[in-house]
Amino acid sequence: MADDTADITLLIVDDHPVVRDGLRGMFAATTGFEVLGEAADGRQAVALAAELRPDVVLMDLRMPGGGGVEAITELARRGLPCKVLVLTTYDTDADTIPAIEAGATGYLLKDAPREDLFDAVRAAAAGRTVLSPAIASRLVSRVRAPREDSLSSRELEVLRLVARGTSNREIAGELFISEATVKTHLTHIYAKLDAKDRAAAVATAYNLRLLP
Repeated sequence: MADDTADITLLIVDDHPVVRDGLRGMFAATTGFEVLGEAADGRQAVALAAELRPDVVLMDLRMPGGGGVEAITELARRGLPCKVLVLTTYDTDADTIPAIEAGATGYLLKDAPREDLFDAVRAAAAGRTVLSPAIASRLVSRVRAPREDSLSSRELEVLRLVARGTSNREIAGELFISEATVKTHLTHIYAKLDAKDRAAAVATAYNLRLLP
């Protein structure tokens, strides 16, 4: 954790030189921060983080030569004390969830006002979780209610057949899969819809408008 009286040290990770230059300039012009280095991809980020030991790593996600999620995972595996604040243009579940699960302390979008970015870095350095309002809202929605995109296309196919009263054996025959695979799909469906049996899963699916 950063000392309250010392500058917060930073490592900036982004594959675009213009972005790195802009971020370095912003932090250099603001008291309380010191940029120790820059990296253009995830692999370089891990190496520099191990060498420079920054308080906070500002991490982009999609970079050629080594992505952000892989870098966050490796930083955590090595037990490095730096906090990772994701700073990206991507806010989809496919980007957000893996980054947070990998160990990111915060997730901010690049269109955030600079004061919000400064506050987020200070919070991350102190070990507090930071999420942009849009990300936080979507994560809460994802936790509170199952969503159609949480079910795979095959799980939806199985669920539609279950709703018609089709048996596991008949589902297996229609989808050209084994009964054991049907049971596995049903187990996943029950877990995702928080249902205890076929009837509950179908009822929940209708309530969520997953079924026509």
